[in-house]
Amino acid sequence: MTGAPPLRIVFMGTPEFAVPSLEALLRRGHRVAAVVTQPDRPRGRGRAPRPSPVKEAATRAGIEVLQPESVRDPAFIARVRELAPDFLVVAAYGQILPEALLAVPRRHPVNVHASLLPAYRGAAPIQWAILNGETETGITLMVMDRGMDTGPVLLQRALEIGPDETFGELLPRMARLGAEVLVEGLDRLAAGEIQPMPQPGEGISLAPPIRPEMARVDWHTPAARLAGLLRALDPRPGAYTTWAGERLRLFRPFLPGGPAPTAPPGTVLSAGADGLVVAAADAPLGIRELQRPGGRRLPVADFLRGRPLAPGTRLSP
Repeated sequence: MTGAPPLRIVFMGTPEFAVPSLEALLRRGHRVAAVVTQPDRPRGRGRAPRPSPVKEAATRAGIEVLQPESVRDPAFIARVRELAPDFLVVAAYGQILPEALLAVPRRHPVNVHASLLPAYRGAAPIQWAILNGETETGITLMVMDRGMDTGPVLLQRALEIGPDETFGELLPRMARLGAEVLVEGLDRLAAGEIQPMPQPGEGISLAPPIRPEMARVDWHTPAARLAGLLRALDPRPGAYTTWAGERLRLFRPFLPGGPAPTAPPGTVLSAGADGLVVAAADAPLGIRELQRPGGRRLPVADFLRGRPLAPGTRLSP
């Protein structure tokens, strides 16, 4: 590390998004005294308990890992207090932090948030930005307060969203940018080059968690909105329709254009090498990849070799 002396940090994070931030702090030479992450949860086909991606990264680095069931546990807060951090750094941890914990660090509790606040406050900012057809998003480094992503801003960087980009493609780009903004922000804050600035009172929007029922496609929805939904839920949980009594997951949407369909919403208009085209509320929606339960995700042409899907077929919500 060059310039300012290393900072003593307790890092809190859980999913893939947080890993580059933790690794960037270590490369920068900061002293990560402990990592706090969610308890091991069942994952994968076997549903065996598995560590979070952040726990795996911390273990590789030989850092103490704390996994409280609740961040309000007095014993946990006392342990963090013993660690005497300069900063509490949070990146997609997964729980609201109590004021008693926010008050622990000597300098600030800071959060790496995946939107340009005050837009998309909440748990799923990347998915909602795609779903709403945004062409730009970004990263905000902010000082945490007791509200939901309402604290003053330290640093922001914007990032373009590609026209066909999915959640799974945008996530790693956002994670890398988050790591860059975090390291730069801490350096500049420690050097006195930036100060926390209150968020604007205008442009506030929310990004609540993605609920399972949101993955079910309602064909009475405008085609562009459905395209955003498919991209936002790709690869997980995957938007789906119902065909022949089973769920059919839909990926890689496109808007073929043309006149508004006269067929009822959910009617297959064409199916071939170029994809599946289905009537939505106001226009056709194209789909390039399909997946049956327990099967592999396939290009439409490959899928149709085993399961023909004739024009006129009605797909149900």
